[in-house]
Amino acid sequence: MTRIVQIGLGPVGLRTLACALERPENKLVAAVDSDPDKIGRDVGRLLGRAKLGVTVAPQLPAAARRAKVALVTTVSSLEACAPTLIACAQAGLHVVTTCEELAFPWVTQPGPARRLDRAFRASGTACLGTGVNPGFLMDYLPVVLSSVCRKVEKITVRRTQNASPRRIPFQQKIGVGLAPAMFRKRAREGSLRHVGLSESVHGIAHALGWRLDTVREILKPVIADEPTAAGYQPVLAGQARGVEQIARGMVGGRERIRLHFRAAIAEPDPEDSVEIVGDPGFLSRIPGGIHGDTATAAIAANAISAVLRAEPGLRTMFDTPVPAGRGVQGMVGRG
Repeated sequence: MTRIVQIGLGPVGLRTLACALERPENKLVAAVDSDPDKIGRDVGRLLGRAKLGVTVAPQLPAAARRAKVALVTTVSSLEACAPTLIACAQAGLHVVTTCEELAFPWVTQPGPARRLDRAFRASGTACLGTGVNPGFLMDYLPVVLSSVCRKVEKITVRRTQNASPRRIPFQQKIGVGLAPAMFRKRAREGSLRHVGLSESVHGIAHALGWRLDTVREILKPVIADEPTAAGYQPVLAGQARGVEQIARGMVGGRERIRLHFRAAIAEPDPEDSVEIVGDPGFLSRIPGGIHGDTATAAIAANAISAVLRAEPGLRTMFDTPVPAGRGVQGMVGRG
C-alpha cells in the first residue's frame, strides 16, 4: 500500500487525486490546500463521492509523516513551489509535481534546482516534475522516438490544441478574450504564456547530448477573425482566442530544435506531431491531439510507482523509470 498526500486541490489536483485513487495500491492519508473554502472539508466530498475520512489542512499535517509520496499540483513557478517541495523533503516524502518549471530546471534555474536536489538527496527521496506538457508530448516523447534513429539532425514538435473544452484557468492563461494591447501587456508581465517551453528545449538537448548556443522564444496572440462563443466567455473579432508560442534551440547558428505550441478556442484541426530529420527521418502524428487536463492527471498518478524506484534527488523524465499507464482497467492476472 502506498500512502499519499495530495497538495493542491484545484481542478488539476482533484483530477490527479481521482486518478491515483483508482489504483488499488494507493491510499490517501492527508490533503493540503490554502483555499479557506476547502480547509476542513472531507476530500471525498470535493471529489463528488462519499467521505474518505481525510479533511483538508492548510499545511502538511502530522499524518503526512505516515505517507510515502506527495502529489504537488499547485503552481507553475519553481520559486513559488520550492518551499512546499522542501517541506516534503524534510517530511521524508517522495514527490511527483506538475510544476512546469521543474520539468528540466537545470539550465533555466540552476541555483534553485541544486538546492532542491540537495534537500531530496539528504532525505533519501526523489522529486519528479512531470505533466503532459512539459513532461511528455514536447520533450520526453520526441526523445523516445529518437531512439530508433542512427543520427538526428533536427527535431520539430508541434502541439495544436482546441482549447474550447479545456478548464477556465487554462483558457485565461492563454489570453482568451483579451484585446491585443492587453495581451501584449500580460505577455510582457509573464502572466500569459505556456510555461515550460524553454525547459522542454533544454531537456531534449540534454538527452541528445547537444550543447545549445541559445534558446529563442517568441509569443503572439491568435486573433479571432469573427466572433465566437466557443470559450468560457464570448470573443469578438479582433480579440485573442488563444496563444501561439515558438521556442528554437540553436547550435552554431543553426536551428536544431523547434517547439511550436498553439492553443486557442475554436481551433479547427488539433494535432500533436513530432518530426525528426535524421536517419531514419519520419513524422509521427496524433490526430486530434491529447487532452491536456486528462493526460496531466494520468501521467502524474502513473508516476507514483516511477518516483518510488528513482534515485534520490531532483529527477526529470529523462532519468526516471517509465511511468507506464497503470489504470485499474488495464490490470491483468498471470495465467
